[in-house]
Amino acid sequence: MTANSNATTTEELSDLLDAEREALLKGDLEKLNALLVSKELLIEAVNAVPQTDLTTMEMLDKKVKRNQLLLDGALEGIRAVAARMARLREVKGALETYGADGKRHDIQLDIDSSVEHRV
Repeated sequence: MTANSNATTTEELSDLLDAEREALLKGDLEKLNALLVSKELLIEAVNAVPQTDLTTMEMLDKKVKRNQLLLDGALEGIRAVAARMARLREVKGALETYGADGKRHDIQLDIDSSVEHRV
């Protein structure tokens, strides 16, 4: 790989990392998925050549770490939503209360859970 093509590859990776950041901030999971293959290929191409431009490598490293923090936050949010939805499903058919005697009482609810879809 020539120095010029190496610079082009690092620029492409930098642009892709910026696009990934925007997708993370917007919550666009489909775009993140679409960027994944290109990101892996560009990182492999950059890693295949000895890098001499330390400033560019530090910039790319900062972008990767920034995006990883955003991705970790997004995953944490998705897990929180999944846990909340699981708790809501548990509560859906029953209500747990405590009586004056301090014992737990379960009240079963008979709720029709169908949803009407209108066109």
